[in-house]
Amino acid sequence: MIDLSNIEKRFGDAVILKDISLGIPEGSVTALIGPSGGGKSTLLRCINLLEIPTAGSVRIGDEKIDFEPGMKIGWKSIQKIRRQTGMVFQNFQLFPHRTAIENVMEGLTTVLRWPREKAHNRATELLTKVGMAHKTEAWPSELSGGQQQRVAIARALAPSPKVLLCDEPTSALDPELSAEVIDVLGRLAAEGTTMVMATHDLRLASRIANHVVFLESGKVVESGRAEAIFGDPRQERTKSFISSINAAQTAHI
Repeated sequence: MIDLSNIEKRFGDAVILKDISLGIPEGSVTALIGPSGGGKSTLLRCINLLEIPTAGSVRIGDEKIDFEPGMKIGWKSIQKIRRQTGMVFQNFQLFPHRTAIENVMEGLTTVLRWPREKAHNRATELLTKVGMAHKTEAWPSELSGGQQQRVAIARALAPSPKVLLCDEPTSALDPELSAEVIDVLGRLAAEGTTMVMATHDLRLASRIANHVVFLESGKVVESGRAEAIFGDPRQERTKSFISSINAAQTAHI
């Protein structure tokens, strides 16, 4: 489904990602975890080319792009990859001058050129799926953070992407509002939605991820089945990180 091969990302002389290779099967949920600055959000953004890798290759389905230092990638090639993904951002990024349903419809009508009635029906279906059918005409300023994120999830799902990418989907929310978003993502996972998420929220990762990748300093320290990583990690660094985060999140509650 998704193959990342020998991905490297540099900003000037700083190496952010170093020789990362991952395979993400269709229908799986992969959590990228690790300390701040470890590269998890950058790696996530390399999948849909919000960040262009310096070297390596990205394949989603039948579309593949190879990268080399200094090589310029054409916009059409980027769009072929990007249109197969949906993105959920940390801070929601809803249009403040659009209602909830208009936010979900926006990409369908402006990018995909769907008729408004078809887009409206699709948006209504998805807002119902994420528990927001009662807020279709609400403005983002009238919604809680959890509600805004659920609208953002509906928007990301609207064009039926092959993979849903989530960049810290609960980090801007308090624990109660996080639970709303975790419930929605859990239902999507149960339905077989392919997801990759960068997260510091180990409750989210342990609940819905099949596979976990622990990143630090731009490298994969350890990866494997979620139950193995959270229950019996092989690397001491993984073990200490998970213990410290679990303790901090328990104390926060």
